[in-house]
Amino acid sequence: MADARSRDMHNQDAMLFSNPLAPARGSGKGDHADLLADLYPATESRRTGRLRVGGPHVLHWEESGNPEGIPVLFVHGGPGAGTAPFCRRYFDPTRYRIILLDQRGAGRSRPFAELTDNTTADLIADLEILRVHLEVNQWLIFGGSWGSTLALAYGEAHPERCLGFILRGIFLFRAFEVDWFLRGMGRFFPEAAEAFMDHLPPEERDDPLEAYYHRLVHPDPTIHLPAARVWSAYEDACARLRPRPADEGDGRAALALARLECHYMRNHGFLREGQLLENIDRIAALPCTIVQGRYDVVCPPVSAWDLHRAWPGSRLIFVPDAGHSALEPGVRTALVQATRTFADRMG
Repeated sequence: MADARSRDMHNQDAMLFSNPLAPARGSGKGDHADLLADLYPATESRRTGRLRVGGPHVLHWEESGNPEGIPVLFVHGGPGAGTAPFCRRYFDPTRYRIILLDQRGAGRSRPFAELTDNTTADLIADLEILRVHLEVNQWLIFGGSWGSTLALAYGEAHPERCLGFILRGIFLFRAFEVDWFLRGMGRFFPEAAEAFMDHLPPEERDDPLEAYYHRLVHPDPTIHLPAARVWSAYEDACARLRPRPADEGDGRAALALARLECHYMRNHGFLREGQLLENIDRIAALPCTIVQGRYDVVCPPVSAWDLHRAWPGSRLIFVPDAGHSALEPGVRTALVQATRTFADRMG
C-alpha cells in the first residue's frame, strides 16, 4: 500500500524503488520531466525541518508552493513509504501551500524503519503536532493507499482541522483487505504470489504475515533485507496495470516499507474492524473526491465504493484504464483535476 519511498537515504532527492507510486525513473526533473508532463512543474522546497515527536522519533517535513495558498498535507502510503519530490506536483504551486511529512520510520525521518511507538494513534498525533508547528488552522488532506487510511483516521479524530479530502486507492484496513493483499492478489498475479511464498519454507506458508514479520524484524541484514526485497517486489508487481521493468532497487529502502506494512497488518492497522466507515459521520459534511483505478489489485475498488456509499456527497471517480499506482496517466490526470477543482471552489 505504498505511495513513495526513498531509494537512496543519503540523497535528498529520494529516488524511488519498487513502489506503486514510483515513476519509471526519477521524480519529474531533468531528462524525465516529460514522463510526468501532465503534473505541475517540479519545484523546490521552500522550507524543511525536523520535528521531535513521541518516543525516539524525529520527523522530516518540508514546505513548497505559495506560503499564502491553501494548506494541503500530502499523506504518504505504505506505511513506511516516505515522500519524494514528485509528491508536490499534484498541486498548483501558485495556489497551494504544499506540506510533506515523512511518517515515523519512513523516508528521511529517524530512526529508520523503527517500530517502537509506531501506531496509527501516534501518526495522527504527529500530524496535529506538525499542524500546530506550522501554524496551519485547517488544511486539505490528500492521501492514497495507506495514505487514505491515515487521512480518514486523522479526519475523524480532528474534523475541525480539515478543509476536505482528496483520496486515492482506498484501503480501509478491514480484515478481508489484508487477507486480499496476502493471498488474493495472486489470483491476478500468480507468478508474483509464487515468488512471495517461495521465500518461505513450506511449513510457514499458512501464515505468511507472521513468517515475514519474524524475518523483517530480525536484526541480521542477511535475513531481513532479502525478505524486504521479496515483499516489496510482490507489491510492486501487482501495483500497475502496465508493468514496468523489474528493478532490484535498494533493499534498505524496501525494509521500511515491508517492515512497517507487516507491523501494521499484524496489528490490524491499530483500528477496530470497520472503524473508519462507522465514524464517517464525523467528516461527512466535508467535501471529498475519491479517485480509484478500476483495475487496482492492491486496494480492491470495492473499498472505494463502500466509502463512497457511506459518505453522501463524496465524488467517486473510477479511472477505467488504471491499477493502483498514483502515477498511471489516468490517475494522475484525475488527481490534478481534483486539486484544481478544490482550489477553484475555495476561490
